[in-house]
Amino acid sequence: MELLGITFKENCPDIRNSKVVDIINELKSFKTNVDVYDPQADTEEVKHEYGLNLISKPEKKYHAIVLAVSHKEFLTLDIENIKHPNTVVYDVKGMWNKANVTARL
Repeated sequence: MELLGITFKENCPDIRNSKVVDIINELKSFKTNVDVYDPQADTEEVKHEYGLNLISKPEKKYHAIVLAVSHKEFLTLDIENIKHPNTVVYDVKGMWNKANVTARL
């Protein structure tokens, strides 16, 4: 599964007090493989603070994609290139068009 965003808020590199880490840990408790992509976060800081390795960019196809932080870069992300035909796309922030997602808050 692909999780997009780990920072505390959109368009900001601050990872302190990020609740996204709770989502990642919960998913991992179900033995889910989670790739985390965040173009705003510092890779080394995320590794140091949370023990997580960020991917440099999403390059494979995922069965589930969760948009957790609404960074401006995600507006132009072509999710069609990283999803399977029946991929579940969950938009926590309500950033993407409803027609392109399976569910949102």
